[in-house]
Amino acid sequence: MPWRMKTMKEERQKFLLEALESNSRTFKDICYDYNISPKTGYKWCKRYLAEGQKGLDEFPRTPKSNPTKISAEVKECIISLKQEFAKWGAKKIRAEIINHFPHLKVPSEGSIFNLLSQNDLVKSRVYRRHVAMTAPLEQCLAPNDIWMYDFKGWFKTGDGAKCEPLTITDGFSRFLLECKHMNRKGSLDVWKELEPIFFEFGLPLKIRSDNGPPFASLGVGRLSPLAIKLIKAGVIPEWIEPGRPEQNGRHERFHLTLKNETALPPALTLSLQQEKFEQFKKYYNNRRYHEALGQKTPAAVYKPSLRTWNGKLKSPEYSSDYEARKVGASGNITWKNRAFFISETLVREYVALKEVEVGLMNVYYGPIILGKIDLNKGFKRL
Repeated sequence: MPWRMKTMKEERQKFLLEALESNSRTFKDICYDYNISPKTGYKWCKRYLAEGQKGLDEFPRTPKSNPTKISAEVKECIISLKQEFAKWGAKKIRAEIINHFPHLKVPSEGSIFNLLSQNDLVKSRVYRRHVAMTAPLEQCLAPNDIWMYDFKGWFKTGDGAKCEPLTITDGFSRFLLECKHMNRKGSLDVWKELEPIFFEFGLPLKIRSDNGPPFASLGVGRLSPLAIKLIKAGVIPEWIEPGRPEQNGRHERFHLTLKNETALPPALTLSLQQEKFEQFKKYYNNRRYHEALGQKTPAAVYKPSLRTWNGKLKSPEYSSDYEARKVGASGNITWKNRAFFISETLVREYVALKEVEVGLMNVYYGPIILGKIDLNKGFKRL
């Protein structure tokens, strides 16, 4: 008879009573009656004799040790090697550990690759678009920590018109701040949509986007005219890594919901489609519950920012640790009586220089590092 899950402990007690006291039947026959192997039977007898009734309880099946677990020392070694040799993969790092760190236990290539992936140290593709050295992407811990904005992939309305709405959400609460079709999608056009939102909801600390125009550029620091305006408004632009849409995953997931709710099927005209967007915004913020929010609506979680917007753009200010330089009409700045080309995008703006070594200066615009000036080699953007 198989053991029943609801009375497993009682079945074990019956088995042990019969196994330990029976003189007429073999142990193997008793195990057969209870549909267990002799090995399992001996295990429960041993536990019962050693621990009594407590030994009949089900023990956790989790292994007491993990032989494949990488020690903290080995993890530190792997990450340090990757930082020193950025183009190395798991095979080369493993070989380096074998050859130069014989005192360490060498993990498998798969374990090394998994560790690198967990620490965002693996790049599956090489991208030509340069990456500005901004601070690492941070988690959203409160409303207005990070807003996210993008253009949803276009679709056609019933009359054949192309619709490509600008969407803006709060990363923490998922609150939909704006969803609006735009005929023009330049920096000035997006800024005109952002300003009323800033007046209504205040300023976020950061606003995250992908690397496409008008949010970013191929120029120095990824700065576009829109990004410069954001910095002058007191908002830090933040860009995902090229080819890493999951870093803006919440907004990407929102776009799927938006598509399913408003574009399948689309409205007959653009004006009617915009009405659908407005209706959806009310529903999404006030009626649609989110499991990630503890089954609350975005409106129940979101609160306007305490950083109000006065409508005035202000150039970045720098502390006494930096030397400020104005970018001239040609895009140049001067340092130690020499001219260095920075960017025509920053004409008439002030950048900051900070010496990191003798003859080597980091160049910043607000919170964004643009590159380095070397007296011998000139300016090199990052």
